[in-house]
Amino acid sequence: MSEDVVVQEQSSNTTIKSAHAVLKGNTQGMRRLLPFLGPAFIAAIAYIDPGNFATNIAGGSKYGYLLLWVVLFSNLMAILIQSMSAKLGIATGKNLPEVAREKFPKPVSIGLWIQAELVVMATDLAEFIGASLGLYLLFGIPLLPAALIAAVGSFAILELQRRGFRSLEAGIAGLLFIVVLAFMTQIFFAKPEIAPVLHGLFVPQFQGVDSVLLAAGILGATVMPHAIYLHSALTQRRIVGKTEEDRRKIFRFEFIDILIAMFIAGAINASMLIVSAALFFNNGLQVEDLDVAFQQFGHLVGPASAILFGISLLASGLSSSSVGTMSGDIIMQGFIQRRIPLFLRRLITMIPPLVIIALGVNPSYALVMSQVVLSFGIAFALIPLIIFTSNRQLMGSLVNRRITTILAWGAAALIIALNVFLLFQTFIG
Repeated sequence: MSEDVVVQEQSSNTTIKSAHAVLKGNTQGMRRLLPFLGPAFIAAIAYIDPGNFATNIAGGSKYGYLLLWVVLFSNLMAILIQSMSAKLGIATGKNLPEVAREKFPKPVSIGLWIQAELVVMATDLAEFIGASLGLYLLFGIPLLPAALIAAVGSFAILELQRRGFRSLEAGIAGLLFIVVLAFMTQIFFAKPEIAPVLHGLFVPQFQGVDSVLLAAGILGATVMPHAIYLHSALTQRRIVGKTEEDRRKIFRFEFIDILIAMFIAGAINASMLIVSAALFFNNGLQVEDLDVAFQQFGHLVGPASAILFGISLLASGLSSSSVGTMSGDIIMQGFIQRRIPLFLRRLITMIPPLVIIALGVNPSYALVMSQVVLSFGIAFALIPLIIFTSNRQLMGSLVNRRITTILAWGAAALIIALNVFLLFQTFIG
C-alpha cells in the first residue's frame, strides 16, 4: 500500500486502487469523485427521517409555502455542520466521541455518553414508529405486528454492513432514492404554483408565535445530533491521507459528497412542504397526523399518491433506524471504549418503541415528543465539534477558517435558542 494513503480494512480493492489513483493525480473527470462518495449519503438519511415528515407536512398544511425558507436555511446549516464533522474524522483519524473522550475529563465523557444514548433512543423511537406506520398505512397491518416486521427489515439493512461499507452505502442510497422518486412524483401530482414557491423559499417571514414554534420544529427535526457523531466516524479511517496535502484533497472530495447528499435531502424536505401546501393548505385542510395525510393523499389525488407516501415513509423509517443503530455503536465505543454486537444493540433499542406502540400511544404524538428529546442533544454534539475543529493543533491545515467558526457559533446559538423556545412552548407555553 502506498505511503501517501492508507485505506481502512473494510474498503474494497477497487476503492483502494481508485482512491490511490485520485490522490496521485492519475484519474480525471467524474471518476475522481466516485471513491469518495457515500459517507454523506448515510448521514443524509438522518435529515429525512419520519420526524421530518411530521414537521414538514404540518408546516405546509398550516402555513402554505410560508416556512419554505426555513427548510432552505436548515439545509445550509446542515452543510456547514456535516462538513465540520467529516473534516474532524479526516484530520484526526478519530470520531467526535473519541476526541471528546481524550480532551474532556472522564466524568464529562460519561455524561456525554449517557445523554447521547438517550438521543439515539429518541431517534430510534421516531424512525421505528415511522417504519411501522408505513407498513400499517400500506397494508393495514396493526402497528405492533408492523413494528416487528420493521425490526426484521432493519436487521436486513444492518446485515449489509457486514458485507463492507460499499454494500451498506449502496443499500442506504437505494432507500434514499426511493424517497426522492416518491416525492418528485408527488410534486407532479400536486402541481404547485411556481411564484408562491419561490416567494416562500427566498423571503423569510412568520405569521405569529405558532409559525415560529413550527419553524423551530422543522429546524429541530433537520439538525440531528446522531448525524454529527456519525459523519466523523464514516470518514475517520475510510480513506486516510498520510500528508496534509492528501487530507486537504480528501476533504475537498468529501465536501462535494456532502453538497450532493445535502442537496438531495433538502430537496426532499422542500418537496414534502410544497406538496402539503399545494394539496392540503390550498384546500383548507390542516393535517398534523401522518395517517390523516395518507388518507388525504388518496382522497385528493388518488390511491397511487397515498401508496407513494406510504412507501417513502417506510423507506425513510427503515434506513434511518439502521443509521441510528450505527450511531449508537460509535457513541459507546468513542465515549467509554465499550462495544456490544450491533445486532444486540438493535435488539435493545427496539424495546422502547415496541412498548410505546403496544401501549397505544398516538404515533404522530410520539414522533413530536421524540423531536423534543432530540433538541436536548444538539448542543452537546455541536459545541464540542466547533471547539475541536477550531483547534489548529488538533486539525492541522483543515482547521476552521475564521468565517467558518463565526458562522458555526452563530448557527449553534440559533439552533440552541430555537430549541429552548420549542421546549418552553411544549411544556410551559
